[in-house]
Amino acid sequence: MKVSVLGCGRWGSCIAWYLDKIGHDVLSGGLENAPEFIELKNNRHNDYLEYPDTIEVSSDLKYSVERAEVIVISISAQHLREYMSDIAKYDLSGKTIVLCMKGVEVSTGKRLTEVVEEFIDKDKTNVAVWVGPGHPQDYVKGVPNCMVIDSDNDQTKEMLVNEFSSSLIRMYIGTDLIGSEIGAAAKNVIGIVAGMLDGLSYQSLKGALMARGAHEIARLIEKLGGNPLSAYGLCHLGDYEATLFSKWSHNRMYGEAYVKGNKFEKLAEGVMTTKALIKLSEQNHVEMPIVKACHSVLFESKKVEDAIEELFGRSVKREFKL
Repeated sequence: MKVSVLGCGRWGSCIAWYLDKIGHDVLSGGLENAPEFIELKNNRHNDYLEYPDTIEVSSDLKYSVERAEVIVISISAQHLREYMSDIAKYDLSGKTIVLCMKGVEVSTGKRLTEVVEEFIDKDKTNVAVWVGPGHPQDYVKGVPNCMVIDSDNDQTKEMLVNEFSSSLIRMYIGTDLIGSEIGAAAKNVIGIVAGMLDGLSYQSLKGALMARGAHEIARLIEKLGGNPLSAYGLCHLGDYEATLFSKWSHNRMYGEAYVKGNKFEKLAEGVMTTKALIKLSEQNHVEMPIVKACHSVLFESKKVEDAIEELFGRSVKREFKL
C-alpha cells in the first residue's frame, strides 16, 4: 500500500518508520523549511529514530498527496484547518485520510474529523483516526503496545486495522468515533494536570486524578452523543501511563515545567485542548471541574495550590450515580 505520512515531527516520523517496517511503500512529507524535515532529508535521522533507504522524503505536497492511497496526517491539531485547505487543492477521490494527532479545534470546538469533512466529499474520500498509547522511544526498541483506529465507515477502519496491525502494534477496531476523538484529545489535558502534581511532589494524587478525570471525560463524551465507556478504553484511560507518568510525555513535562516556572519549548497539545474542552463543557452544560481547574491555572493566573484547594472544597457528592 502506498502511504504518505504528512508531518515529520516525533510521532509523524515514528509512523513513517513503523509503516515502512511492516512493508508499506512510505513517503515522509514535511515543510521544506522546517528543522525536523531538514534533519530527516539531509541526515535521515532525528532524535528518536533513523530512516531506512526505503522511505522517500519529500516536501512536494502535490506529489505526496497524489501518490498515496492512504494519507496519514500528523501535525499540530490547531493547524489542521489551514493544512487541509492546501491538501484539498488536489484530487482526494478514492483516498483515505488518517488523523494521528489528538486535539479539538479551539476556534470552533469541532473534532478533527469534522474539520477534515469540511474539505472533502465524504462519498469519495474516507476519514479515520489513529489513537492510543505509545512513544517512539519505546517502539524503536521493539516494545509493543495497543492502539485504536476508528471511523464512521466500517470498511475503512477494518481495512486500516488489517493493514496496519503487527506484532509491534496490536490495532483494535474502534466503535465510537466521537468518544475516540474526545477521549484522545482530553487525555492530554489530564496529562498536564499530572505534570503539575509531579511539580508539587503530589504524585500520590494521580490515582484520584485518573479515576475522576476519566469519569469527567466520560460525561462529556456521553453528552456529545458518544459512548461514555470510550473514556475507559485505549483512547483515554488506556493512554494514561504514556501521558500521566512517562518521562517522554510532552504534556506531563509541560505541566511540571509550568509549576516550577521553567520554559517547555516542545508541543504540548493539551494546552489548547484545555481551551477547547472549556468551550464544549459550556456549550453542552457538562460539569468538568478538573479541566476547569487546569484552565484557571494556565489562562487565568490562578496558583496551582489554590486550584487544588478549590477542587477539595467542592460540595460532597456520590462517587457514582446509582
